[in-house]
Amino acid sequence: MDTKAILSMNKASWEQSAERFFGRAALPEFGPFAPTEDELKLFGEIQDKKVLDIGCGSGHSLKYMGDKGAKELWGLDLTTKQIETAREVLHSQSPPVTLFESPMEVNPGIPSDYFDIAYSIYALGWTVDLAKTLTHIHRYLKPGGRLVFSWEHPMHDRVKPTDSGYRFEQSYVTEGPEYNEAWHKSVIIHHRKLSTYINTLIEAGFEMERVIDDVALPEVVPEGDRYKWYSVEKAKLVPVTFIIKARKK
Repeated sequence: MDTKAILSMNKASWEQSAERFFGRAALPEFGPFAPTEDELKLFGEIQDKKVLDIGCGSGHSLKYMGDKGAKELWGLDLTTKQIETAREVLHSQSPPVTLFESPMEVNPGIPSDYFDIAYSIYALGWTVDLAKTLTHIHRYLKPGGRLVFSWEHPMHDRVKPTDSGYRFEQSYVTEGPEYNEAWHKSVIIHHRKLSTYINTLIEAGFEMERVIDDVALPEVVPEGDRYKWYSVEKAKLVPVTFIIKARKK
């Protein structure tokens, strides 16, 4: 399946499923069982900064940035329903808001050398062309601008629960597009090694600052945890989320 077909398939699935993700995986959270921005302080001072959200979803992360004093709020998302919701969520924000319904692999009209901060919370891994997407983001940022993004750790879906424990059922080192089990095979997501994200960032011109795959576990394990996609028991063995901070040289 070519990239246009994958984007079309994924967009159709998101249009049907978007509502169940509204407000989820949004700052100050970076993702399941991960430390939060309150703990990590990766963004530093947000006041008067121009920020760009890649895969802005329902707009809740942009609202967080606006509440922290960002000067301008920009975002793009593949999904009509997400962009419509983001407009509703952000309608009362005082800084200017600019939203694009667009795949992240193309530039829908975002200016170059403009942003202090670009970020993506559990969205960047949806790209069908990582190199092209990171090259665009690099171009959008001012020199010295920061990119912070999180995504599901590529070890996570390689490990599956069994009646007696856990086992590897897929290769970690084999990369490429895959039907996603958690979405009941209605979307295709590219499996990439963590080193691929890091090396592609460097090739796009970024300087690495931090890589985080620490696990933050809840004090109480929810009922029926073992066979959930994101389970506490599994998170004790392999990281669920990774976070990267990089800088445009």
